[in-house]
Amino acid sequence: MRTTGVSGYNKGVTETAEFPDPDFGDKTRPVGWLTPTQMDEVRGLMPLVYVDAVPVRVDESGDVVQIGLLLRATESGHMMRALVSGRVMYHERVRDALLRHIEKDLGPMALPSIPASPQPFTVAEYFPTPGVTSYVDERHHAVSLAYIVPVRGDCSPQQNNLEFTWLTPEEACTPQNLAQMQGGQDVLLKQALAHVGRLPDM
Repeated sequence: MRTTGVSGYNKGVTETAEFPDPDFGDKTRPVGWLTPTQMDEVRGLMPLVYVDAVPVRVDESGDVVQIGLLLRATESGHMMRALVSGRVMYHERVRDALLRHIEKDLGPMALPSIPASPQPFTVAEYFPTPGVTSYVDERHHAVSLAYIVPVRGDCSPQQNNLEFTWLTPEEACTPQNLAQMQGGQDVLLKQALAHVGRLPDM
């Protein structure tokens, strides 16, 4: 059974839009993609595989000097900060999923550097029930491989992202920015910074 499908307009923390219009007809639906109804059924039956990407700028020594965060509007009109995130499709390598979602959120000139053998710095388990882990997505159970990805090119927000901002680790970890991150992505951001030795003293 193919477990790919159409996505909506960032209804959950781990979602990114796959197409500008989620209501495209059968004539334009890619082969193997599930309908919205089928996707909802799958989400209620099994975990889905995702990737989370923390875009970073590094200096000549390879030290992380900036973190890239997206700015989006929630359905209720509130502003939220977010990482690059999205599903791994059927028959898609993880590295290809990372490249696809980074290009989709940051544009074709972002020029991410994906290692030849990418290794996640952590695995984030999103549950629909709060309190099981630090990560929550009310739509489904998602297992996300989280990566720190150096980006060398020019980034511009795509899809329904309003803004993309480079911040120093200290700026990214201010209470104001962390409070704007939903579903536990503030925890994921701090884990990423701790992994590269750049988590500020709180």
